[in-house]
Amino acid sequence: MLYDLLIAPFADFGFMRRALVASLALSVGGSAIGVFLILRRMSLMGDALAHSLLPGAALGFLLGGLSLPAMSLGGFLAGVATALVSGVIARFSSMREDASFAAAYLTAMALGVLIVSLRGSAVDLMNILFGAILAVDEAALVLVVSTATLTLVGLAAIYRPLVVECFNPGFLAAMGIRGSVYHYLFLSLAVLNMVAGFQALGTLMALGLILLPAVASSFWAREVWSMTLVAAPMAFASALIGLLVSFHVGLPSGPVIVLFASLFFLGSLLLGSRASVRARLSHPVHLRG
Repeated sequence: MLYDLLIAPFADFGFMRRALVASLALSVGGSAIGVFLILRRMSLMGDALAHSLLPGAALGFLLGGLSLPAMSLGGFLAGVATALVSGVIARFSSMREDASFAAAYLTAMALGVLIVSLRGSAVDLMNILFGAILAVDEAALVLVVSTATLTLVGLAAIYRPLVVECFNPGFLAAMGIRGSVYHYLFLSLAVLNMVAGFQALGTLMALGLILLPAVASSFWAREVWSMTLVAAPMAFASALIGLLVSFHVGLPSGPVIVLFASLFFLGSLLLGSRASVRARLSHPVHLRG
C-alpha cells in the first residue's frame, strides 16, 4: 500500500522522475535566492520580477512556439530589462524602487497576456501562466539543473559582499566597493531561477517554491547558511508531497506544490523556534531580559 502511494509513481513513470529531479534542483537553487530576497526586503520585488517574465516568454512563444530556448531567453531578457529599467527610474526620479518595480510588472503582465492572446489559445496562456511540472522534458530538466548549479556557484562567488551589502551597505561604500554591482548580479541570478521555475510552475507560481520556504525558515534559523539549509528541505518536501497528491487526486501540480509550501510557512509561523506565535506566547515580551 505504501509502495503504491509513495514509490510506484516515481518507479513506474518517467515524467514523475523528471518532475522530482526538477523539484530538487529548484529547491536547492531557489531556496538560497529566496533567503536573500527576504534579507534584502525584496519579496514583493521578486514577485514583480517573476511576473515581468511574461512578455519575454510570450514573444518567445510567438516566434518559436512552445520552444524552451526561445521562451527561456525571452523571459530572462524581459526580467533583466525590468530590473534595470526599474533601477534607472528609481535612481533618476523621486520614485522608490519598489514602486517602479510595481509599475513595470503591471505593464509587463498586461503586455504579456495581450501578446499570447493575439496568436495563442487559452490553453497556451494557461500553460505559460501556471506551467506544467509533470510535462518537464529532458531539455527543461537540463535547464533547471544547470540553473541550480550556476546559482550555487554564483552565490558562493559573491557571498561575502552580498551579505555585507544586505546589512551594512555603507561599509562597502567606505571600502570603495560598488554594492550596486552585486545587487544586479544577484538580481540576474534571481531572474534566472524564476525562468527555471517558470518552466515548471508558470509565471504566476514561479516564486512560490522560492519564497515561501525561505520565509518559513526565518522562524527556525538566523544565519544565511542555516536559513538556506532549513528552506531547501522544506521546498523539496513541498514539491514531493505536492507531486504525489496531484498524481493520485488528479489536481494541477503547480498550485498543489505551492499550497503545501504555504502549509510549511503556516506551521513555522505557529510553531517555529524564533519569533513564532508559540515562541512569543511562551516568552512574553514583558518577561524577556
